[in-house]
Amino acid sequence: MVSLLSLVWVPTVISALPTTSSYDDALVEKRAVCAGNTPTTRSQWCNYNLQTNYYNTYPDTGVVRSYTFNIQNITLSADGVPRMVQAINGQIPGPTISANWGDTIIVTVNNQVQNNGSSLHFHGIRQLNTNEMDGVASITQCPTAPGSSTTYTWKATQYGSSWYHSHFAFQAWDGVFGPIVIQGPASANYDVDAGPVMVQDWSHATVDELYNQAQYTGRPPQMINGLVNGMNTFGNGGKRWSTTFDSGKTYRLRLVNVATDSFFAVSIDNHQMQVIATDFVPITPYTTTTINLGIGQRYDVLVKANQASAGSAFWLRAVPDSFCSNSGNPDGIRGIIRYSTSTSTADPTSSAWPSMSEANNCFGELDSNISPSVSLTVAPSLNIGIKDMEFAPNAQGLQRWYLDGSTFFQPWQMPTAQQILNGVTNFNASQNIYPAESTGLLVVNNWHYLVIETVEIFAHPIHMHGHDFYVLAKGSGTFLGANPLSMLNNPPRRDTEMLPALGWVLLAFRSDNPGAWLLHCHIAWHQSTGFSMQILDQQSKIPPLYNEAQLQQTCASWNSYANANNVNQVALNEDGI
Repeated sequence: MVSLLSLVWVPTVISALPTTSSYDDALVEKRAVCAGNTPTTRSQWCNYNLQTNYYNTYPDTGVVRSYTFNIQNITLSADGVPRMVQAINGQIPGPTISANWGDTIIVTVNNQVQNNGSSLHFHGIRQLNTNEMDGVASITQCPTAPGSSTTYTWKATQYGSSWYHSHFAFQAWDGVFGPIVIQGPASANYDVDAGPVMVQDWSHATVDELYNQAQYTGRPPQMINGLVNGMNTFGNGGKRWSTTFDSGKTYRLRLVNVATDSFFAVSIDNHQMQVIATDFVPITPYTTTTINLGIGQRYDVLVKANQASAGSAFWLRAVPDSFCSNSGNPDGIRGIIRYSTSTSTADPTSSAWPSMSEANNCFGELDSNISPSVSLTVAPSLNIGIKDMEFAPNAQGLQRWYLDGSTFFQPWQMPTAQQILNGVTNFNASQNIYPAESTGLLVVNNWHYLVIETVEIFAHPIHMHGHDFYVLAKGSGTFLGANPLSMLNNPPRRDTEMLPALGWVLLAFRSDNPGAWLLHCHIAWHQSTGFSMQILDQQSKIPPLYNEAQLQQTCASWNSYANANNVNQVALNEDGI
C-alpha cells in the first residue's frame, strides 16, 4: 500500500498538551431557564427532566455553538517521542465541542493537509433527519479535498458524552478526533464536571504505516504505548495527564475509548465509580471499581473524593485487555488524580484494585447492570437478519472481513447518498446494503432485529450510526437456541456494543430516522478491511434531506483532486470509510 499520509512531513514540533485537565464546564453557557440543574438536582433540566423521552421530545434552545476546525499535518510529541500526526487546530485531542441539550452545533472543517481527503463524523449523534451531516466519506459525502472545506450543522437532541472523528482512511487514529460534551439531566447528583477522559493506544509510526502488517498478516500490529487525554510518558520523556480533586466533592468523569485496536479496563486506585450513563443513554446508577471499555464506547462515572486519609495522589489506570489488545506498555498507560490538599508532584504509590486483574476477554460491562433511566420496550418483530462474519484472504492475498461472503467496498467518488439521489435501487453486492428494497425496514417506525455472529477469535466493538440499538442478548457459540424475547422490557440501549469472540450479539432498532447509515466494527484494521454494512432507513425519504448542489460540489472538488494526483482507491486498498 502507498501511504497517503506518509507523503508529506511538516517539521513543526508541538509538545504534548498541558498536564492538567483543561476542561471547564463553565465554558458551556447555561441558559437561565436551566438554573434548576444544580449539584443537588441533577435530574432536572429546564422544563424537562431525566424521564423525558429524548427520542421524540427535546428542547430547542435557539442557541448556536459554532466551531472552526483546521486539519493540519504537524509533528507532535504526545509521549515525548516526536511523530507525524494529523491534528485539529494543532492539538490532540482536538477542541471539545461543548453544548447544552437542544443547542444547534455548526462545525466548519478546513482540510489543510496536502495529501489526504477528510470528513468529520460525530460519534453517536443521532442526526435526526440530518443524514447528510453524518460525515462519512463514501456514504454521506465525498471526502473533503485538500484545500477545501465542509460545514456540518446538527441539533443536540441527546445529551451526554461522546467524540467526533474523521471517517476517512486512518485519519482518526493519526489524530483527527476530539471530545463532545452535551450538558443535560443526570441520574445522580455530583458537584463538579471534570470533563472527558479519553483513553487510547499509541504508536510511534503512523497508523497508516502500520496498516500493511494488519492486512498482509491478519495480525494486529503492536501499539507501543497509550495515552490519557493525549498524554503519557515513554522512557524518560513525556508527561502524564492529571487533574485535581477537592476532598469531599463528587466528580463526573466522561470515559471515552478512542483507540485504534485496544479494549481497556479503566479504574482509579482506592476509588469506586458510580456509573450513570452508557454512550448517550442515562442509566440507573450502579457501582464498580473497574469499567470495561470497548472502542467507541463511553461511560460517565461519578467519583467521590473520599480517600484523603489514604494518600494525596492516585493512579488512573487504563489497562489493555490482552485477549484482544496488543500493547507494548500494558501497565504504563496512566493518568493521575491529585488531591488539592497536597502540593507534591511526585508520582502516586497507590495500588490497583484486584478487579483490574480479572479476565474480561473483551466482553464488556454486564448488560444486566445497564438499565436505561427512560424505560422503553421493544416490540416483537418478524424482520430478523442473521449476518455471519468471517476473516479470509482476498484474491490478492490481503486479509479481509466478509459479511455473508461480501467484503465492504464503497467508492469515494460516488457516495451512497448520491446514488440514492440518482434513483439507484440496485446496489453492488460489495456495498453491503441492508436490507433489500422489499423488506419492512422501509416502513416508518418498523422494528428490526439483527444478529451478528462470528466463528473467529476476535471480539468486535459494533457501532451503528443514526440510531441507538437495543441490546437484546449476546453470548458464545451460535445464535440458534437463544431466547431473545426475554430481553424486550427495557434492555440496554447504546450505539456501540461488543460482539464476543466466537459468539453473537442480537440487536434491535427502529426505522425512525431516514438515511444511509453505516454499521461497522470500530477496530481500525477491521473497519478498513471490510467489516461494515450500510442500513438504508426509509430510502424514499432520503433525497429531500440532502442539499444536492452541496453534495455535488464536494464531490467535484474531490474528483478534481483525485484525478490530478492519480489517487486510486483500489490500489491503496482502502474500502472507503
